[in-house]
Amino acid sequence: MAPNAVEVHDLRKSYGPVEAVRGISFTVAEGEVFALLGPNGAGKTTTVEILEGFRRRDGGRVSVLGFDPATGDRRLKEQMGIVLQTSGVDPYLTVDETVEMFRGYYPKPRPLDEVIDLVGLRDKRDSRVTKLSGGQRRRLDVAIALAGDPRVLFLDEPTTGFDPGARRNAWDVIKGLKDLGKTIFLTSHSMDEVQFLADRVVIISAGRVVAEGAPDTLAGREKAAAMIRFRVPADANLPAAISFEMKSEGDFVEVQTQDPTRALYELTSWAVQQNLSLDGLEVTRPSLEDVYLQITEQAGAAGTQA
Repeated sequence: MAPNAVEVHDLRKSYGPVEAVRGISFTVAEGEVFALLGPNGAGKTTTVEILEGFRRRDGGRVSVLGFDPATGDRRLKEQMGIVLQTSGVDPYLTVDETVEMFRGYYPKPRPLDEVIDLVGLRDKRDSRVTKLSGGQRRRLDVAIALAGDPRVLFLDEPTTGFDPGARRNAWDVIKGLKDLGKTIFLTSHSMDEVQFLADRVVIISAGRVVAEGAPDTLAGREKAAAMIRFRVPADANLPAAISFEMKSEGDFVEVQTQDPTRALYELTSWAVQQNLSLDGLEVTRPSLEDVYLQITEQAGAAGTQA
């Protein structure tokens, strides 16, 4: 088992009478892509800022690469990269000049050409920052974070505002960083992004951990019933094997089942025999977004009752 890059135990932080973080605990293994999720006001930003060394905690233990970030140890800063939602780089420097400037802040920086190639900006290396598109600027943000060849990389909403093509390219870059052995600590409101990138997820609500696991298995998602959805003529009599699980939803028929393979066999065999087309046929299980909303709504309701 890989050693832990990040360890958080009973972390607490209050702002006056408001408890923003209420004793949360989790770990992040080295080389893992880890996602911290939660609604606005859940305590995500406070937690991440404590891990990055920008905010002091009130209680608990925190370790990043074996260091307490509260001490501001230079040895930790040299091994940590941060990609914020917005950055303040000089717009009139070129891509090369910007990355080279940040490389100069570290004792063992990653070679300039490697950094530029990793983020896919070779064709833009002589362009000034002000001439870059939004997606290219975000790639530059990642390049700046990689300049010092960090072991841990914090990514805060890394693809906000990207078009679909740029978003997918950015995800490929992040996957490539994992292949280099980097530990990625991700915060994002995009469940598609988390599903694609994360090895493990922790969800917090009202300052407490309410769920933890792999995206595919979170809250028993892999065992949840599948939904088969399709459209047939209103007077069609569905096969008895699945009709008891059927309900109508507008023009569509929905069948919820724990055995979608058998249900699909029964359904498609019947449709072929009846010479019918199953328009709009699709099979889905609860998405990560469905599970996330269910978990946070339940946690919010429980917090209100408490």
